[in-house]
Amino acid sequence: MSAVEEWVSMLEAAGALTPDAVDRIVSVHGDRGQQAIEAVGEQRVKEYRDFTVVVGHDDEYVVEDGGCTCADSEYNLDATDPDELCWHAIAVRIARAIDATDEHDMWYSDVRDFL
Repeated sequence: MSAVEEWVSMLEAAGALTPDAVDRIVSVHGDRGQQAIEAVGEQRVKEYRDFTVVVGHDDEYVVEDGGCTCADSEYNLDATDPDELCWHAIAVRIARAIDATDEHDMWYSDVRDFL
């Protein structure tokens, strides 16, 4: 079991961000994990009909099939390492595991046209 699968299982079992899960996420992902936890706490993980989007500080990032559209994912992370994730992808996994996504019954592709 990968480190990510381990902390996702912890979250799913508890149904919440427990201190042990927070410690595990931060120990595995460092600052990225901390940013992800903050994004979930601030309800910045948005679930649309077509995509899951994380609202960042400068833009919104689409997370799909575990990958993200951010530059960190594209340039800094090893795509072959399942534990190397950007904070947006970590936030989506956390939010889904504890049922904390902000759900919108609309298409993100339609919403994005207005932004």
